[in-house]
Amino acid sequence: MSKEKTSLNFDLFQLVRENVKAMTPYSSARDEYVSDGSEKIFMDANENPNENGVNRYPDPQQRSLKATLAAIKGVQQDHILLGNGSDEVLDLLFRAFCEPSMDNVITVPPTYGMYSVLASLNAIENRKVLLTSSFSLNVNEILANVDKNTKIIFLCSPNNPTGNCIPRDQIKRVLENFQGLVVIDEAYVDFSTEESWLGDLSDYKNLVVTQTLSKAYGMAAIRLGSCFASKEIIGILNKIKPPYNVNELTQIKAKERLLQKNDVEQEVATIVKERKRLETALGSIPFVKHIYPSEANFILAVVDDAASRYEQLLEKGIIVRNRSGQPLCLNTLRFTVGTPAENDSLIRVLKEVI
Repeated sequence: MSKEKTSLNFDLFQLVRENVKAMTPYSSARDEYVSDGSEKIFMDANENPNENGVNRYPDPQQRSLKATLAAIKGVQQDHILLGNGSDEVLDLLFRAFCEPSMDNVITVPPTYGMYSVLASLNAIENRKVLLTSSFSLNVNEILANVDKNTKIIFLCSPNNPTGNCIPRDQIKRVLENFQGLVVIDEAYVDFSTEESWLGDLSDYKNLVVTQTLSKAYGMAAIRLGSCFASKEIIGILNKIKPPYNVNELTQIKAKERLLQKNDVEQEVATIVKERKRLETALGSIPFVKHIYPSEANFILAVVDDAASRYEQLLEKGIIVRNRSGQPLCLNTLRFTVGTPAENDSLIRVLKEVI
């Protein structure tokens, strides 16, 4: 018997926009001929023939990079889509499954702001269901906001800006009671003790997991985001993605970094250790009123006056993030964990501000 736990009524192709179903994807020269590595004369893609290392178009399916990523993540290559940062991956989900001015998505503020921006950009209603005071899901309220035009529910775990992981049993309830896609954004999962949802992809056909190389892998500048889902979902996204959306330099640098496993693990361990040290230090500062537990590479803290404390730190050369404009985050500052030396500077400045 199948382990699949998604409701039997889940039908992926009922979610896909009609124009996407009907379209014929663009076929690039590098889609039609895939190099086998042997010496060839390429006269098919109208490229400049003078070799300089970047005169040829990159592999539109990033096969070599995906093979490396698949081995590390324990998934099959046809369950992976790569994008120009996670934001492109998220935008593709909107464009493939949400009909403008008709469909809706659900987000759970306070959370990553791009979900709302992309909903507005694609003319999709964003139904916001606030997290509870402990930053967990209000599952009953989420499901009460679902209707026949609800296509996607976005969940960020560990969540930004709160830093906590959403309890697995709450996410399972959403997955098992919703006929649309559930997107779990795991940008910060490498800093967490919680397991990734990648191991649950075969159980839930409506599950989509996004990750990034910007955080734990320290490659924010190269812009590489990844999407993991069923091969059917990935197939739909491949149908509409730009043909060469991940450039050659990004593919090369990403593969190099993915293979530096020991270095990445050591850096993550140091960040987690420093996160604990910062939590302790913040707890000794009188104007810090509350510190939220974090499973990410940052700490959200309630202070007496976030605006004035932000300015005081800025005057001392320390830039943090004032998150007071987010729901449930009044007078909060978000501190990204820096290097040990940078954290020393922050702690010193915090004591000076007192």
